[in-house]
Amino acid sequence: MKVIFDCRYTRFTSHDGISRHTTGLVEAFSRLHPVTMLISDTRQLALLPDLPWVTGRPGTSALEPFIGLLLINRHRPDVVFSPMQTMGATGRRYRLVLTVHDLVFYRITKIPAGYSWFVRLIWRAFYLTYWPQRAVLSRADAVVTGSYNCEREMIEARLTRRPLTVIRPGASDSGCTQLAGPRSKTLVYMGTFQPNKNVETLARGMHHLPGYALRLLSRINAEDRDRIAALAPHGSVRFDDGVSDEHYLDALVDATAMVTACWDEGFGIPLIEGEAVGVPLVFSDIPLFHEVGGDAAIYFDHSDGAAFANAVLSLETPGEWRRRSEASRARSAEFSWD
Repeated sequence: MKVIFDCRYTRFTSHDGISRHTTGLVEAFSRLHPVTMLISDTRQLALLPDLPWVTGRPGTSALEPFIGLLLINRHRPDVVFSPMQTMGATGRRYRLVLTVHDLVFYRITKIPAGYSWFVRLIWRAFYLTYWPQRAVLSRADAVVTGSYNCEREMIEARLTRRPLTVIRPGASDSGCTQLAGPRSKTLVYMGTFQPNKNVETLARGMHHLPGYALRLLSRINAEDRDRIAALAPHGSVRFDDGVSDEHYLDALVDATAMVTACWDEGFGIPLIEGEAVGVPLVFSDIPLFHEVGGDAAIYFDHSDGAAFANAVLSLETPGEWRRRSEASRARSAEFSWD
């Protein structure tokens, strides 16, 4: 059986969520069965495993609906797996598996930055109602989602009649030994600054956390940077504006906790990466994060900065930080790319 894995959403120098998901999954699958990667730019190979590959147009191309007819059919695959739900299916002569990561954009209106007007127009129309998603998924042979929480939401919305499988993300072995204690009073956040991520609550909470620093690791635009900095005490928020995998690991090892105040999420790969290192978890109290953190995490009301601060301060109770750290490591065993 010949399998092609859609890797066109992989970044060039550092991962975002879909890029890390793609890389982790294709590498794990390659240990089970031969696979060919579909890329759109050879620079993506820097972050992908050393596997056979073919090239095609980016997934945001206007010709994407016809990629099977124009490109993939000629490679004669039996199965094509895409980590997105938007892969074109017109004229395909192979089995197709599509992925839905979350239903967040039915509930927020802000489109992620960096897309062309054409993609933004399609995006806006796609998330106004469920029928475009149903039409797209009906063209697949099977559908994957990344959490049991999203599976429940998809079933409630009746998004697909195709076989639905949950494939939760994994985290690579950090190589770290059990941490003895926090090296600094640093709180780490890794993720975007979309409205649902609710980083504002974290910033406001810093007024109740003297001596602590909130470290925002992801790339950020000037507007978001100024807005978030204005909500926190001067100097209490550090903007890394993107980090390498090596510096990301260093930040986790150094931290008191990994934190998020997100009110809607698909999964959150950084959260289980924090678990794998053994960093205590301070999460907003939403169903998805209970799936991720279980009894290991400390939960708080996502709208309450003081509640966030109290959750962090609870880690100062003697023995509590170490107990939560060990629980995080144990919890991470549930999440494996393999």
